Amino acid sequence: MISYIVRRLIQSLVVMIGVTIIVFIILHLLPGGPAKAILGPKASAIQIHNFVVENGYDLPVWRQYIAFVGRLLHGDLGYSFEDNQTVDSLIGQALPKSALLVGFAYVLSLVIAVPLGILQAVRRNKPIDYVVTVVAFVGYAMPEFWLGILLISFLAVAIPLFPSSASQGDTVGQVLSQPIGLVLPVATMTIVTVALFSRFMRSSAVDTLVQEYIRTARAKGVSEFAILRRHVLRNSLIPVITLIGLSLPSALAGDVIVESVFNYPGMGLLFWKAATTQSYNVLLGVTIVVGVATVLGNLIADVVYTTVDPRVRYS
Repeated sequence: MISYIVRRLIQSLVVMIGVTIIVFIILHLLPGGPAKAILGPKASAIQIHNFVVENGYDLPVWRQYIAFVGRLLHGDLGYSFEDNQTVDSLIGQALPKSALLVGFAYVLSLVIAVPLGILQAVRRNKPIDYVVTVVAFVGYAMPEFWLGILLISFLAVAIPLFPSSASQGDTVGQVLSQPIGLVLPVATMTIVTVALFSRFMRSSAVDTLVQEYIRTARAKGVSEFAILRRHVLRNSLIPVITLIGLSLPSALAGDVIVESVFNYPGMGLLFWKAATTQSYNVLLGVTIVVGVATVLGNLIADVVYTTVDPRVRYS
């Protein structure tokens, strides 16, 4: 197990180096070069020259890359001239709020989707299975922005139960002080995520229910509830664990669509504003964070496999 984790860490390190190389190349492919793209089209020749010298863009490419990686290792993701603030501080403010929003949505989704998927598997090809399947397909196929607009129209405008805008604040504490503002964005993400998780859970549970050890347990007189709890649930969770691991980048990067629709001050809205204002340093900074989160998510999912399913062993 330890040797596997070490190998995966080495592989993850190689992938992260690849991410930094790609971001470095993108930085140098920006229109007009990194200096003009970051400073803007109105920057004078003197300003561009000073920026190039100060940031080492006049050095050989390999030395620029080493300096670039060195800044990343020190948490220096650049400076946003549009926001007059460092990129790492902007991400530091937005990231916990996105983690809070996505975390609430995913926990709620698992609480609903896991038993729902098992129920469908147990009652497969029955009316309840067909009804839940249709609802899940509708929920999964519906675009998030459209679902968010529908919820705002019905629950914030027609029936003013919740605010149309999400909770605002610079810190997680300030956001949590307005919990009612989290209802609609969390509901939007939850509906789509439940549809996805429940389908995977149903498929996995159906496969598990036809295994020989399930038949053996029933032959021994084990109750149906005990079979579902001890055998079906645990063995059916592996595909969902994969989805959760791959969803870690969403928790760190936020949901661009949902945060934009509800004006939630997280990573998704930060990325959206950076794209509209052409704040390239912010865009690249968020890209690096998402890349690292993707690698970590896959690593965590692989390690958790051994806890959920003791049959999985890494030699």
